[in-house]
Amino acid sequence: METIQEQEKALTHIRDKLALLPELPGCYLMKNREGTIIYVGKAKILKNRVRSYFTGSHEGKTQRLVIDIRDFEYIVTSSNMEALILECNLIKLHQPRYNVLLKDDKTFPYIKITNEKHPKLEVTRRVLKDKARYFGPYPNAYAAQQTKKLLDRMYPLRKCGVMPKEVCLYYHMGQCLAPCVKDIGKEDYDGIRDEIARFLGGSHEEIKKELRRKMEEAAEDLYFERAKELRDQILNIEAVMEKQKINATDKKDRDVFGYSVDKGWMCVQILYIRQGKMIERHASSFPFYGEAYADFLSYVTQYYSDNPALPQEILLPASEEGGAAASEASEAPSAQAASRAEIMAANEAADADGDDEGDEASGEAEVGGNDLPLVAESQESYTASEAAEDASKPESFGSGDLNGAAALQQWLNVKALVPKRGSKRKMVEMACENARVSLEEKFRLIERNEERTSGAADRLGVALGFDSLHRVEAFDNSNIQGTNPVSAMVVFLDGKPAKSEYRKYKVRTVKGADDYATMREVIRRRYERVLKENLPLPDLVLVDGGKGQISVAIDVLENELGLSVPVAGLVKDSKHRTAQLMSGDPPEVVPLARDSEEFYLLQRIQDEVHRFAISFHREQRAKSMVTSKLDSIPGIGDKRRQMLLKHFGSLKKIREASVEDFRPLSIGDKLARQILDALKEEA
Repeated sequence: METIQEQEKALTHIRDKLALLPELPGCYLMKNREGTIIYVGKAKILKNRVRSYFTGSHEGKTQRLVIDIRDFEYIVTSSNMEALILECNLIKLHQPRYNVLLKDDKTFPYIKITNEKHPKLEVTRRVLKDKARYFGPYPNAYAAQQTKKLLDRMYPLRKCGVMPKEVCLYYHMGQCLAPCVKDIGKEDYDGIRDEIARFLGGSHEEIKKELRRKMEEAAEDLYFERAKELRDQILNIEAVMEKQKINATDKKDRDVFGYSVDKGWMCVQILYIRQGKMIERHASSFPFYGEAYADFLSYVTQYYSDNPALPQEILLPASEEGGAAASEASEAPSAQAASRAEIMAANEAADADGDDEGDEASGEAEVGGNDLPLVAESQESYTASEAAEDASKPESFGSGDLNGAAALQQWLNVKALVPKRGSKRKMVEMACENARVSLEEKFRLIERNEERTSGAADRLGVALGFDSLHRVEAFDNSNIQGTNPVSAMVVFLDGKPAKSEYRKYKVRTVKGADDYATMREVIRRRYERVLKENLPLPDLVLVDGGKGQISVAIDVLENELGLSVPVAGLVKDSKHRTAQLMSGDPPEVVPLARDSEEFYLLQRIQDEVHRFAISFHREQRAKSMVTSKLDSIPGIGDKRRQMLLKHFGSLKKIREASVEDFRPLSIGDKLARQILDALKEEA
């Protein structure tokens, strides 16, 4: 347990380091008392950002992070872009508990045309620099597989992983050119590649028209089987490719990001626009602890480090505050103001007509000295000083928005925009609205589950004949052949566990495996204390067992303590699962439907009390094993055993110690060797 003196010493050390922080960009790593990295962040000016954690007040989640900080390190970088990449790498390396982590456990699938002498189609999650052609990403793996199956039927590329020695069924079905026995020229494959690229690039409407024309010709020539095949291909194209929600006026590939925060949670939505049409969306929800927009940008950075097949354009929302991001609010204008000014000017020009059609015919704007394609240059002059002035206005974008967009653009070599108006702004707003709705749905589901749980408790009370069932206390015993007998109690309030009121009991008076006697002792100890300390009585006492355990509990409560508390028993089947509920005196089975919510609540209570009792029993058994090993050594009594365990921490560390390590405990070399020899023999 950390003492107040240790905390004050750590804070003094932090204050000394804060005074030495440089006014440079970089990353900072927050550590807890064990030296574990718990948070990684980036800053344009390290001195201002890191100091902000230890001055002023913070929201609840950030305050939780600050309470755990005992030290920090920092790494200086030469630019905001380098800080962005370094932050992403450090988060992946250390997996800090307070950072937003991309935990979708997968990268997204792509359709790949391999770069081989005889190419084939594949669905892959790895994008390599192998000169193959990749299309995607497809957030839905099923959609990627279905699209590949459709393409396999339409285009005769090889299907075999290893080239066979003779033609296969695919050749006879017209779905392969049979390169295993025929010489197929490069120009033939180039034509097929281009057709597939056109199809996946959004030109499937033209292909549908061509297929429809061929279908009609086949029908006129009475080739009805061929006409049916062509009709099925058209239907397949419509089924796979027409699941689209919005259209843009141009044909660009875009990833549109939006986010929303509520109750300490963040939801990020990505809309995938391909060839100007929205084909899919992807949502991620997670708790966050830092500043919302900075954590959102951290998520975007991690996303593109794992999914390197890039769109032509990335659209980002402004921070929810609408002004400077909180993480950079106190930082003075720097040399990057010019870069922000150019992005502002580019955004103004891109959205000036409220549409996207002007992008293709526009020139290019330089961002931070890099020749990256952006959007049209503004017709009006927009200087760095004007950008700095505008950044202070409530309606303008803050440094968090524009620095994040500039750094992403510089790193990815892709347009990264924070649109202010027009159709692009509407796309971003749509993504943000989807994120907001997704979070609301999450919390509504939680509330609905709580209502169901509370309702299940009420219905269970009705089944037992009570007016209400607010408080339930459940007991379970645990031992192995009578050794280390323990018992545990859990409390459920309105159908939900109240873990702060759980209690553990070491059985004192019972020797061996006597479940009835153990139940009698624990019930007596619990409710003697309830009476003594005037604690609330439960509406129902649940014991693990049938008639015998119920009778014992009722006898203690009524005859020894004078309490009138209803008792019920949870009877298990041969597979140790909740089978039925018994109540009353004499106990009788309470009829409950096995698929009812109240029966499910009983299962949860029984599983929880059993888990709690088993975990306590294992803990006690482990301690007794340590105790017995040390007690068997001559010269080690109770006092020395406690001293050894307190000093070394565990039996394993005592075994690994040297003779010299025992001297601070006033244990001589001879006794130290006896201890080490005895422990090594048992190991």
